[in-house]
Order: sequence, then C-alpha cells, then structure tokens
Amino acid sequence: MKEVLRSTDPTILAFATALLKGEGIDCFEMDVNMSVLEGGIGIFPRRLLVRSDDLAAAQTALRDNDLPVSDRG
Repeated sequence: MKEVLRSTDPTILAFATALLKGEGIDCFEMDVNMSVLEGGIGIFPRRLLVRSDDLAAAQTALRDNDLPVSDRG
C-alpha cells in the first residue's frame, strides 16, 4: 500500500475516497481512530492508501480534481 493523500480535513478525504472508488481504485483510510486520542480536534492527519499498482492512476485522478497529492507515496 502506498500513501496517496494526507489531510486533516475530513471533507477532502471523503471526496478523494469517493473519487477514487468512482475510478475503480480501491483505497483505505488510515489513522481514523486517532481522533479518540486527540479529542476530536483534528490535529493528526489521516492518510489515504492505495495499492502500489494503482498509485499513478490515483495521483492523476486527485491532481485532475485539484486535490493535494502526498509526496510520501
């Protein structure tokens, strides 16, 4: 799995997830349960991961829709 997006904004993550699933790219959101530790204030970023062979297609889909793309993939 490779990181394609990292954000503290849940709306960006939801949009990116829907966009990738619409493109037929499976994705998985990491660090969702960190909100329990941080008290729900949104300081820890969540990561969106895709399969290694889907990374280029996922990055292209996100860039085409003006979403941030992680450089840690």
